[in-house]
Amino acid sequence: MEEGQDVAFEPAKLLWLIQRDFLQGKSVQQMVNEALQHVPNSDGNKNIDQVNQIRDSLAIMGDNSTAFSLPQPHLQRTKLCDLKDGELDPMYVKKREQLKELVASIIRPKIVQGKSLNGKEFVAFLEQILEALNKGEIPSTGSLVEVFNKGILERCLKLYSEMMAKLRLPLPEKSLQNVHDSSKGETMKSFDEQHFGRHHAKRSVMQLDEEIEKVYKNFIMANEYQSAKLCEALYTRCEDRMDQLQVLRLPSMAKFNAGFLQCNQSFEQECVGPSKANYENRMIKMMGKSKSSFIKEYNHRLFNWLVAFSLVMVVVGRFIIKFILIEIGAWVLFIFLETYTRMFWSAESLYYNPVWHFIVATWETLVYSPILDLDRWAIPLGFMVVILVVYWRCYGGRKNGSRWLLPLYNNHKGGTDRPRTD
Repeated sequence: MEEGQDVAFEPAKLLWLIQRDFLQGKSVQQMVNEALQHVPNSDGNKNIDQVNQIRDSLAIMGDNSTAFSLPQPHLQRTKLCDLKDGELDPMYVKKREQLKELVASIIRPKIVQGKSLNGKEFVAFLEQILEALNKGEIPSTGSLVEVFNKGILERCLKLYSEMMAKLRLPLPEKSLQNVHDSSKGETMKSFDEQHFGRHHAKRSVMQLDEEIEKVYKNFIMANEYQSAKLCEALYTRCEDRMDQLQVLRLPSMAKFNAGFLQCNQSFEQECVGPSKANYENRMIKMMGKSKSSFIKEYNHRLFNWLVAFSLVMVVVGRFIIKFILIEIGAWVLFIFLETYTRMFWSAESLYYNPVWHFIVATWETLVYSPILDLDRWAIPLGFMVVILVVYWRCYGGRKNGSRWLLPLYNNHKGGTDRPRTD
């Protein structure tokens, strides 16, 4: 025992005591071997993993264990403590004596740090060990492997998080899934190259997989939030744009269609992620309502605007420019819109007439084009026209030889220059 003086604690042999009723025709050793085999766990059940871990720990002492079986002592098992040896099964009594001899042959003094312990001291020592084990102060072989693998697991999980953090959310769900699968594959490969042990490594792999899925769920939630935030902003922008097009100063179907198409294209290109499908449905409904409302009011507003425009041009042609052809043209347009339409067509039937289509086409050409948006420049251009008219009225007529080639109103207030005759 001198070599054992340096050993803190040398465990004794393990004795398996099995009642013969449970053998079912097997030997005691076969029963023990089967009891130490792994339980199949294809589903990764944690409870079965714990059972297998306990069996592995017991199997380590396989070379230092003994199995023994005892027959049933008596049919009245509840009164065994009250029965004497003469009342018990003789085979049981014989086997019991053999068990005592076996125990006496394998037991050794419990030596801790070179000191032999009696029963009470050994019990106290075991209580100290159990308390330390429960507090985690005494590492086992498995716990040491888990400590090493835990550090590797944390580094691999950090690697996965760093790879996923490079993403610019939001992303389509399929793209996010592909990046997740790729990052997870690289992380698992890195763990496989560094981990310790086999059984404990399997547990660590399962734990790493669970942690990765938790992180991935956080990215899924972040992707959903960013997608909803982006699509909501685009939807609101398009809604505001449609509202602006509804109240154009100069109604233009071409400008509305251009804004409608631009808004639809920008939403389709920029809105990505899991919220896109939901906001696409909302966009279709909103855009449909906006277009229906605009078309419904377009012809009516254009009709009223042309009536007002014809009256304005009558005033301009008669009192400002004093150009009779402008006044006549304005009167013709006014009479056509207010009188002729009421005599032959209703206001609604006018909108289907080729003459109205020609007027609308001419209006659209003048009001909106890729080069000039008259709705935007109406006020500045109108202001410039007023300045030119005022300038022409004040200074244009004073220049020598300046005459209109087209008929103007006669401005002579003193009558003609011809002498009166009788």
